[in-house]
Amino acid sequence: MVDFEQRLEKAIQRGKRASDARARVEAEKALSEQELRRLHTQCRLELCEHIQQCLEKLAQYFPGFRLETIHSEQGWGTAISRDDVEVQKRGRRTNYFSRLEMTIPPVNQYFVLELAAKATIRNKEYFNRRHFEKLADLDLTSFTELIDRWTLEYAELYASKS
Repeated sequence: MVDFEQRLEKAIQRGKRASDARARVEAEKALSEQELRRLHTQCRLELCEHIQQCLEKLAQYFPGFRLETIHSEQGWGTAISRDDVEVQKRGRRTNYFSRLEMTIPPVNQYFVLELAAKATIRNKEYFNRRHFEKLADLDLTSFTELIDRWTLEYAELYASKS
């Protein structure tokens, strides 16, 4: 009987240790999720500022673009857009719409940082892109370079089409 009681006590101790270990892992996971959310917010703020600076500069080169700050369920960012009217022979009018939008969507269960961009020039969509990286492996420089590249690509396309 003594042997059984010793084994019973050891089994209970093992169970308590397993429970404590699980609780520790869950606490670490919650903490790391909280850290990842904080990192996403920090990166989003930095990238949104860079997006705004790039699109403001682009709008200076092409007067008529309106700057718009985006805060929605789809994310945060900036867009520039413009409407143009072309009057043809016999008073016929054609309306053209151009827009470049870049946003950082909210953090999701996969804990990735994502950059989304849509580009339209004179009623034609030229690109609709998404780029993402896991927050744990994030290289913020690659995102700023991508924002620069997509802005420059839009500028070149817009200049060639207008």
